[in-house]
Amino acid sequence: MSDNAKMSRREMLAALEAGLVSTQAGHDDPAPPNGDPSAAITLGIDASKPLGVLKPIWRFFGCDEPNYATMPNGEALLGELGALSRGNVYFRTHNLLTTGDGKPSLKWGSTNAYTEDASGNPVYDWTIVDAIFDAGLKRGVKPYVQIGFMPEAMSTHPEPYRHRWHPGAKYEEIYTGWAYPPKDYAKWAELVYQWTKHCVDKYGVAEVESWYWQAWNEPNSGYWRGTRDEYFKLYDYSVDAVRRALPTARVGGPETAEGPGGTHLRAFLEHCARGTNHVTGKVGSPLDFVSFHAKGAPTFVDGHVRMGIAAELKTTDDAFAVIASFPEFAHLPIVIGEADPDGCAACQGPSLGYRNGPLYGSYTAASFARLHELAEKRSVNVEGALTWAFEFENEPIFAGFRQLASSGIDLPVLHVFRMFSKMAGNRLAVSMPSQSTVEEVTLSGVRGDADISALASIDTRRIYVLAWHYHDDDVPGLSATATIAIDNVPWSDSLLRVTQYLVDAAHGNAFADWQAMGSPQPPDAAQMRRLAEASQLSVRTLPKAPVHNRRVSVDLVLARQSVALLVFERMPQ
Repeated sequence: MSDNAKMSRREMLAALEAGLVSTQAGHDDPAPPNGDPSAAITLGIDASKPLGVLKPIWRFFGCDEPNYATMPNGEALLGELGALSRGNVYFRTHNLLTTGDGKPSLKWGSTNAYTEDASGNPVYDWTIVDAIFDAGLKRGVKPYVQIGFMPEAMSTHPEPYRHRWHPGAKYEEIYTGWAYPPKDYAKWAELVYQWTKHCVDKYGVAEVESWYWQAWNEPNSGYWRGTRDEYFKLYDYSVDAVRRALPTARVGGPETAEGPGGTHLRAFLEHCARGTNHVTGKVGSPLDFVSFHAKGAPTFVDGHVRMGIAAELKTTDDAFAVIASFPEFAHLPIVIGEADPDGCAACQGPSLGYRNGPLYGSYTAASFARLHELAEKRSVNVEGALTWAFEFENEPIFAGFRQLASSGIDLPVLHVFRMFSKMAGNRLAVSMPSQSTVEEVTLSGVRGDADISALASIDTRRIYVLAWHYHDDDVPGLSATATIAIDNVPWSDSLLRVTQYLVDAAHGNAFADWQAMGSPQPPDAAQMRRLAEASQLSVRTLPKAPVHNRRVSVDLVLARQSVALLVFERMPQ
């Protein structure tokens, strides 16, 4: 057991604030790098210069395994996600048309929506897929409908169909019969049409109009065992079928891997703009939103995790540039259909040791904030960044998967989304003397000085400042004192109520408490109650802050790999 694991929660807080422990508790780390800040830092905000509406890009989530959504912990987590912004949160998942019994396992799920009788006639059964959609909709979470994967009876290469992948196996083993094109595109189109029509009949036109519909997943990777043109054909048949059932449906794609995916994203946009439609024979194909995936690249060096935030931002920027080069599409909403620190939620290993603790949260805060800046730089319309993380039912607690909760215990990253959800209004610029620019972080990541910055916004009664202390290297470092200095506050000569939300190694981090218990597997009932209590988001009311000459300032101690939200609220006069 490491020294961190032996500490009480109170001891860990004291040590953290002194800069003596790592935010990823539970392993012995080398000395802090020389570049970590030790002096006070001022984050300057001008409340009189809004940059436009702060878009809630954080409100998209997803996973490989759709059937977890109907299990106890899955339903509970959907409830937590829906509570962030009821009716405004979306859930994307693989395997909604995959053949099987509806029992989940890692990187697998099924609904048995399509089978065929002895004569080859279609048999549709929406029972399981309805249950998946219902689980979200009842809790305020809408479907981001992925049209896939290929039913066994329709696949051109159906055997083997059901994979048995496990962590440590070759990733390529998952690509079985479900990944192939259909034997009959007309049958595929009829399946998509009947599914869409069923959804309209069950949920109503207005509801289904609010969903996203996209065909397949990563057609430039092993998820699609057809050619590029065969994917364009699948896309054309899919969106035509959706639009036949609901002409006002929102359709898009292509969910390419690695941002532009080489030339794939450009070729797809060219097809939608000027290609020959495989269904109609006319020019072009409908496109209401553009989607791609962007992942970071963590490694394990010198005994610790080193994140790769630059890889995710560079991939995103490259895709934004491609979209911006098409005048007919540059204005369309963009959803980064998977935006994550790494590429495999169900994988395990040393380089993925960031997931249980607060490092995942600080990475998310720092990377999502930069997405606004990259979109602004490229003059594109980013609408969402989808976090490919949910939960893994009936797996060991804190097993190292990329998830938002483990065995029903919230992980620190979920608190960052809770903080995001509290922000509103117009985005405000944040400045500091030594702030890393978005170009610098995109090029080199955060390998020298730590990234201490903020995302800020203002509405009619409140100013919100989400601040983080992030570094790619998960090693111990000094805490930083950040002065949040807001100028041109519109409510002069008044007192502001200040509420602080905080997640770091000692706040909202049940993983550290579990390690302090000796890492029981599984925890007993009393230990689970303690973990549930330790997992709660820390909320404090700070002393009221006076506004003098339209300026207000508050000092905030930020431990390494921490995230804090300050809400300044105008008090009734």
